[in-house]
Amino acid sequence: MKFNTLNLFLLLFVVTNTSAQELSDFFSKTDGFFKANVVDGRVKYTAIKENPADLKSILESVKDIFIPKTDAAKYQAFWINAYNLLVIDGVVNNYPLKSPLDVVGFFDKAEYNIGGENITLNDIENKLLRGNFPTEARFHFVLVCAGLGCPPIINTAYKPSSLDAQLQEQTILALNNPNFIQFNKNKVKISQLFEWYKGDFELNGDVVHYINTYRTEKLPEKVKVSYYPYDWTLNEVK
Repeated sequence: MKFNTLNLFLLLFVVTNTSAQELSDFFSKTDGFFKANVVDGRVKYTAIKENPADLKSILESVKDIFIPKTDAAKYQAFWINAYNLLVIDGVVNNYPLKSPLDVVGFFDKAEYNIGGENITLNDIENKLLRGNFPTEARFHFVLVCAGLGCPPIINTAYKPSSLDAQLQEQTILALNNPNFIQFNKNKVKISQLFEWYKGDFELNGDVVHYINTYRTEKLPEKVKVSYYPYDWTLNEVK
């Protein structure tokens, strides 16, 4: 069969349209899943373990979806949601447990088939997101590692059309949370996230400058900074 220009255009339209529909379905179903299973920043792991069909169906549906990184909003929203879903899946697969660290290789060994790749959670965070978008430190406030030390997971999907606003909102919430940024007189204790990924927060100044960019009550410029231990306790609904 010979393809003329019209044939090729129609073929490309069908492929593009199908991909767009699949992606739209992913965001919609992911949104519904989070709404049903996330309460006040905690996850209903017991309920998901008892009925994992919705989660498995979402992950199965996007095994072969491809989004070019040049389509940044779609790419980032897809992989942020994928990360959070796969963390939940990893917990559910090993549940009950007290912490994701109870599972050897939870972040750097366990591989998932998604987005056309066999990939680990660390790969998603460090190669696909941080690696491709090195100036976007707000990723750290939306990628949720299943520990209470993380900024809380939200009960909605991240979507391309609202992604920038969602990144901004979650960063502002985290950096104005007195439990996350613990300020007393001229001393401040901050999450070890800022120690582990220090370079991400120092692109335009020091860590305090980054934090103050999003805070209502600014920290003193010469404030003494230390880090409190990361809480890896599972973020489950009790």
